[in-house]
Amino acid sequence: MHHAIPRRGLTDVWQVGFLSMCTEFVGAVALGARVTNTIKNGIIDVDRFEGRPGVLILAMACAEFASAGWLLFATRIGFPVSTTQTIVGALIGVGFASEASIKWEWDSGSVSQVAASWAIAPLIAAGFSALIFGTIKFGILERQEPFRWGMRLIPFYLAFTCAILALFLVVESPTAPSLEEFGAGRAVGIILGVFFGVLGIAYGFFVPFFHRKLAQQDARIKFWHIPLGPLLYRKNTPLYWPGDPNGDFVKNYYEGAFEKNARSNAADSTGSSSPHEDSTLEKGVDMAQPPARKIKKLEPEERFLAPTKHLSLFHPARLWSYVQYIALQGVTRDCITHSSEALQKIHGQARQYDLRCEHLFTYAQVTSAMLMSIAHGSNDVSNAVGPWSSAYSTYRSSFVDTESPTPIWILVIAGFLLGAGYA
Repeated sequence: MHHAIPRRGLTDVWQVGFLSMCTEFVGAVALGARVTNTIKNGIIDVDRFEGRPGVLILAMACAEFASAGWLLFATRIGFPVSTTQTIVGALIGVGFASEASIKWEWDSGSVSQVAASWAIAPLIAAGFSALIFGTIKFGILERQEPFRWGMRLIPFYLAFTCAILALFLVVESPTAPSLEEFGAGRAVGIILGVFFGVLGIAYGFFVPFFHRKLAQQDARIKFWHIPLGPLLYRKNTPLYWPGDPNGDFVKNYYEGAFEKNARSNAADSTGSSSPHEDSTLEKGVDMAQPPARKIKKLEPEERFLAPTKHLSLFHPARLWSYVQYIALQGVTRDCITHSSEALQKIHGQARQYDLRCEHLFTYAQVTSAMLMSIAHGSNDVSNAVGPWSSAYSTYRSSFVDTESPTPIWILVIAGFLLGAGYA
């Protein structure tokens, strides 16, 4: 869910940390068993270890330590790294060292199919993302009245996002070994039911919420007012925990480390590439462009370590500052604004659109980020616990056993640790 922060669908790291812990845990426990089986049995032939269960346990331990060591090293120096590639590579190395057969042939869960997915999956994802963004860009953002078109189409995008989530859950459902056994008609019924159900919820609750917050520019309206639904069309509807009426009704999604001296409550973002007609929904406040000033946010080193660096190493205050730094640096680091002038110039050349349209899609963006986090949990936890589960089953049975199902408590522990580490 990390991309929800720079996109400003979520603005605080603690929000992302909490949601990621929940979604990663759900993905690991509910959907992780299938990928775990692939890692246990699909990479190397365990028949090589028949009669020698201790050697299998040692081999799987070596694969775990090797993959964990490389992941920590690569993450520390900033390399992009994949847990799937790491654990598969570690198991291939174990296969070479133990002279076990490596499953290169094109078969279900084999090395060939896993490696092919590394090239095929990004291409498919790129195609779908280009198609979806193309419809948003040319169907909404660059039309004459982008906000009006956004209000018309956002219910369908919300419903489509949730339908994709339903499709993923149906395909990865642990209740059936395959989609064919689950039943195509049953799967289609669930997906269409989710689509039209969410479409009704969007028209009944989200559209009134967007109308009151964005069209009427009511800064008191917050996301927890969505359940009020059609009542938000009424001006005198009592609001529980209202926001500041003098605040911004929509955040500036283009604000970086160089902040404009004047802040706008206008709906149209500065420098929008689309002309806007002077209508009830489209009118905004035109404002001058003062020189930009650089704003600085304290990083964890400056917040926790700098105030006590003059103290002795074992001074209680300095020791406490190190504890705070280690425990909180992940949730206090600034992931949104940037201190680089060169990066600011790059962002300055990008097109900027109506801030209200930007806000409409933050809800679908956060939902899709949660879907990705669930998928990530099911995949990465499975990568980590595959060899562990194989070694544990072998230890419990005293013979080579990689066919036993992964114990649920292993998935629970691994899911919790993955979410905690991600947070």
